[in-house]
Amino acid sequence: MVFKQSLVNSIIFCFLITGYFPFVAYSQETKGSYSVTLENKVNYGYILHKPKISGTKKPLIIFLHGSGEKGTDLEKVKVHGPLKYLQTNELDAYVLAPQCPENAYWESESLHQLIQKIMKENPIDNSRIYLTGLSMGAWGAWNLAFAHPETFAALIPICGFVDRVPMIENCKIAHIPTRIYHGLLDDVVDVEYSITIYKKLKNCSKDIQLTIFDDANHDSWTRVYADVNLYKWMLSQIKNQ
Repeated sequence: MVFKQSLVNSIIFCFLITGYFPFVAYSQETKGSYSVTLENKVNYGYILHKPKISGTKKPLIIFLHGSGEKGTDLEKVKVHGPLKYLQTNELDAYVLAPQCPENAYWESESLHQLIQKIMKENPIDNSRIYLTGLSMGAWGAWNLAFAHPETFAALIPICGFVDRVPMIENCKIAHIPTRIYHGLLDDVVDVEYSITIYKKLKNCSKDIQLTIFDDANHDSWTRVYADVNLYKWMLSQIKNQ
């Protein structure tokens, strides 16, 4: 027993002298920091319709198209919405229709900067800026309205998905008159998104309506944008300064 203890002590002594401990493993911890700046360039083509009569400040309608109109062919943004309406009707307002790049989605800050550019370059009435969109464009409109609620005098989203943030921060846009449209039979974007956000906004909004078309699938926008009453209501809204 004395021999074994002496042998162990001798081995430990050797390890202490050589600094070699083959049976002991130590965990290591490293602390540091890293920062990086990422910049995503967004390039929007757009069409800007200008009213025939100039000389005074005019309203601005912003239209965000759906996923089927992405790309670089600006003629696509005339297929639906206010620009289609303008082919056979007149509006005494500017209409801005940007086009989302092919492999992208609507991004609120870049859209806001585009709107600011248009406002600086044209005689726009700041109290009469309106935002509307269909499908992916309605999703973009919801997000843009929540990102910059101080900008808009009215909001008209049609058959749009609604993100988690608007669902949570719904009363952030309580002051914006809102008209929501959706098709009951929509098999692309569930009508429940519009119903849910409507119920949340109804508790605090000053002016909100939800219209559900019993016979409509995803295309609930054609009849909405063809109705002169939509534009009459929209252009009558004035934001409190």
